[in-house]
Amino acid sequence: MTNASNTIVVGFDGSEEAHRAVQWAAKHAILRNCSLHVVHCSLWVLLSHNRGPVPGVADSGLERAAQKVLEEGVVLAKETVPDLEVHSTLLHGMPRDHLAHVSAGAQMLVLGSRGLGGFMGLLVGSVSLEMAATAECPVAVIRADDHPEGPVLLAVDDSGSPAALDDACLFAAATGAELRIVHVLHEPEGYRRLREPVESYPDAEAMLDAVLSRARHKAPGITVSGELLVDASFSRAVVKASQAARITVVGTKGHGLIKGTIGSTAHAVLHHAHSPVLVSRRTATSKVM
Repeated sequence: MTNASNTIVVGFDGSEEAHRAVQWAAKHAILRNCSLHVVHCSLWVLLSHNRGPVPGVADSGLERAAQKVLEEGVVLAKETVPDLEVHSTLLHGMPRDHLAHVSAGAQMLVLGSRGLGGFMGLLVGSVSLEMAATAECPVAVIRADDHPEGPVLLAVDDSGSPAALDDACLFAAATGAELRIVHVLHEPEGYRRLREPVESYPDAEAMLDAVLSRARHKAPGITVSGELLVDASFSRAVVKASQAARITVVGTKGHGLIKGTIGSTAHAVLHHAHSPVLVSRRTATSKVM
């Protein structure tokens, strides 16, 4: 058994998206002094009870095929970061039935943007979306990693998003990246402000200043900047801001219309951000290290 609290869990199904997720997870595991736990959920159990080897055919059978996928993920992780401690688990059944349990208490659960088990024709991102809504640890969804040297982008709501702030500070401290914090002010289309933004939004500025102060305390030595964004769409503003980020960190209040779904802003950012997205599902703590 691995120490879940010092482990990053990554789901792997052999797809191109899962390859990127494993490589990304391996790089961040070594930065955070974590082990990596590669998990493959085989769906063959849903299709056949006869998963053993074909008589007379070496290295065959559905069970062996699933093991090969898992081994591929482990090899990829070790090739990406040779000194990384890597563990692996093969599970049988739907990913949603296993991943939340396996990752409970982990530093992070990392998934490709497609979700797992894609050969079964599952909806794009269905597993990733469900884990972002139900997992008991932060969930990173990797679609592209175009700006690995960019800043960590944190989007905060009116509460200051303390749990997301913890996770963003962890990333900034581990990577040495700049932490950019944005807060979106809603302004209807066509609305004309009569005053300058600094004069118009003193409460929002005070909240953002307080978040910046907490960030500098949690991640000393890291460059921290903040900006108020004004837009008719919260998610559009965050997606636009993510264009040069190495990762975009958002919180979720779980205000989806259906039980077990995330709120509309986090949902839209997951689908459209120009960077990996971390949905923070951690209970906020007083410090990051």
